[in-house]
Amino acid sequence: MNLMKYKLFYFVLSLAIILPGLYFLATSGLKLGIDFTGGALLEYKLRQPVDSGDLKNIISGQGVEVGQITSSGENTYIIRTKPLDQEKINSVKKTLSDKYGSVEERRVENVGPVIGKELERKALIALAVASAVIVMYIAFSFRKVPRPASSWRFGIAAIVALIHDVLVVIGVFAILGHFLGVEIDTLFVTALLTVIGFSVHDTIVVFDRIRENLLKHINKNFTEVANMSIVQTLARSLNTSLTVVLVLLALFLFGGETIKWFVVALLVGIISGTYSSIFNATALLVWWEERLGH
Repeated sequence: MNLMKYKLFYFVLSLAIILPGLYFLATSGLKLGIDFTGGALLEYKLRQPVDSGDLKNIISGQGVEVGQITSSGENTYIIRTKPLDQEKINSVKKTLSDKYGSVEERRVENVGPVIGKELERKALIALAVASAVIVMYIAFSFRKVPRPASSWRFGIAAIVALIHDVLVVIGVFAILGHFLGVEIDTLFVTALLTVIGFSVHDTIVVFDRIRENLLKHINKNFTEVANMSIVQTLARSLNTSLTVVLVLLALFLFGGETIKWFVVALLVGIISGTYSSIFNATALLVWWEERLGH
């Protein structure tokens, strides 16, 4: 099975997936949720436990844009919304009282964004530092690969695959934000970090098999070894990803409205990460080695 024969096709396919997302990201941007823009924070204690998805639907029915709803105690819920005037706050409380009986108002206040500009800047710096450390770690771990293969190319190819997965997820949400009004919040950031970890892990599994086979089959060229390694790890990678995808599908179908788009971000990222680790990262490595490795 000569999978590396189609490496240029893998690159074109990735570009075809990423470019529409980048277009909408450039023209429309991401639709920022309350965690990024700030808004109102309402905390109510109800007489009975309620499903957060039902609670969100009831409040949204009043024309209120609801962000996250979290439980803060027994039958007590914190609701983050876009900025509200006092009349709208009174309307929300009355609606909840009509639906669930008496409602105890614990807290009503305007809040700033959870994720501010300073935190965004620090997150980007942390991502850059983490990427550099990953490259150095992989380069060090793969330092014994036989020449003319370069351990630094392994590290850089892993980072390129990571960036590919991040761009796919961000691009998909730029498209969803444009057409469906889907907003991003702190759960989206959490999903991105999870995807980054999964992407690097899956890529290293494939690269580690390439390293082992380079040492075992010194008479074969790099492309042959890469093909062999992908075939050997393909079933493992697909099975691992499939189990994760099945769990995420169950969460998407039955997990409720509050985590719906978090699960979608993970689904997109996990599928993209599996594809990029098996094909993009290895294809880039093979392309690079074929041109500069000799």
